[in-house]
Amino acid sequence: MKKEDFSNLVSRYAEVIAQIRESAHACHAHVNQMYDKQHPYGFHLDMVAEGVKRYGHTVCDNEEDVIPLFFGAFYHDSIEDARLTYNDVKKTAAQWMTEHQALLATEMVYALTNEKGRTRAERANDKYYQGIRDTAYAPFLKLADRRANITYSCFHSNEANSNMKAVYQSEWPHFINSISSDKADARYSLPQEMIQEIEEIIKG
Repeated sequence: MKKEDFSNLVSRYAEVIAQIRESAHACHAHVNQMYDKQHPYGFHLDMVAEGVKRYGHTVCDNEEDVIPLFFGAFYHDSIEDARLTYNDVKKTAAQWMTEHQALLATEMVYALTNEKGRTRAERANDKYYQGIRDTAYAPFLKLADRRANITYSCFHSNEANSNMKAVYQSEWPHFINSISSDKADARYSLPQEMIQEIEEIIKG
């Protein structure tokens, strides 16, 4: 989709996207989840959605996918962190979408939900990454999520962020390979300009 066309659709659906954003913020606030122990978790969700707004045109070629894509950005951690079930997410999505759209949005959220595990590696195992590669828009959303976390870790100095910056740097080759799908469908693709932006941040 042309960037201008995507931007126009984002503007057209701005009210719905704002409602989804408010709902997601409230969902995470309800469980008192914070980001870096100092920001409401909505801070992170907004960063992920900003990545969708900036690069979404490269993966989205269908108007009806715009709202599900933003829903996926705002709700991507809701099962993992905010105690929602798959059916909770689908019911929530149905407030703003058709049944088909709600299913698409919920599948994105489900794909980005970590596996059960004691360690970071166990939670993001081969099964987890396979689920991402097999779900439309999930590779892009996972990249937008990682972009948000890397950007924050690289530009906010404290011990925890310095540690995570090192983790993200070491994980990057395996991470980008793990979310790269061989499907020709654009909905499974990763924007090269987004990858380049992240790599420059990591090097900084």
